[in-house]
Amino acid sequence: MYVDSHCHLSFPELKEKLPEIRAAMAAAQVDRALCICTTLEEFDDVHALAMAYDNFWATAGVHPDTEGLREPSLDDLLALAAKPRVIGIGETGLDYYRLNGRSVADMEWQRERFRTHIRASKQTGLPLVIHTRSASDDTIAILKEEGGNHGVFHCFTETMDVARAALDLGFYVSFSGILTFKNAADLREVARFVPIERCLIETDSPYLAPVPHRGKTNNPSFVPFVAKLIGELKGLTPEAVGEHTSRNFERLFLQANVTSGA
Repeated sequence: MYVDSHCHLSFPELKEKLPEIRAAMAAAQVDRALCICTTLEEFDDVHALAMAYDNFWATAGVHPDTEGLREPSLDDLLALAAKPRVIGIGETGLDYYRLNGRSVADMEWQRERFRTHIRASKQTGLPLVIHTRSASDDTIAILKEEGGNHGVFHCFTETMDVARAALDLGFYVSFSGILTFKNAADLREVARFVPIERCLIETDSPYLAPVPHRGKTNNPSFVPFVAKLIGELKGLTPEAVGEHTSRNFERLFLQANVTSGA
C-alpha cells in the first residue's frame, strides 16, 4: 500500500537491522522502497539491496555535500544507470547550508556536479532525485538551463514559490517526517497546496523520524505517519494517500523502466 520513495538502507545503522526492518515494513503495509545512493563508493552496497529483494530498487548518484571522494563523470553515471534495478539518478542537487567559510561562488564544483547528473538523467530517461537546501534559486535556474524536467524534489522543506516552480518544471514533490514536526506549519501549507497526483512520501531514513517517533532512528516502516498527516491536510484517509503516492511512484520511477527489466 505504501512506498518509501527515499531511504538509506545501506547505512550501517539500518543495514545491520535489515531483517527486523523488513518485518516492520510488512506489518505497516510498506511494500516497496527506493534505496538512495550518495557516493560512488557506496553504490555497490545500495545496488546489492535492490538485487537481493524484489521490492527494493536503487539510484545512482553523488550527494551535493560529498567531498573528498570520487567525483562522478557522465560516463560513470551512465554505466551505473544501465545496471538492473537502477531507476533514478541521484541524489543530486545543491546544498549551500554549510559553506564552511566559503562563498556561494566557491561552490561551482557543486553546480557542475549537478549539471552532470541532469545530463545523465536526460540521456538515460531516468528521473532525478533532487536535494536542495539553501540553494533553491540556483537549483531551479540550473534545471531550466539544462532542460531537467523529470524527477522529484525529495524531502521538501522549501517555500510555496519553490514548490510552484518545481511543479511547473514537471517535478513531483516528496514529503518526509519533517511534515509532522510542530515547527513545520509553513511546510504543511505547501503540502496542502501540492496536488496529490504530484506527491510522494518518504522517510529519508535513518534521519527525520516522524512524530510520534521523533528522535529515534527512522526506517521505512514509519512512512505511513507521513501519509496520515498528508491525509489530514487533504481530507483523505492514510490508505488513500498511500494508494495515490504509490501510483505516483510507479508513474515516475517504474513505467519508464519496464522494458529495461528494472
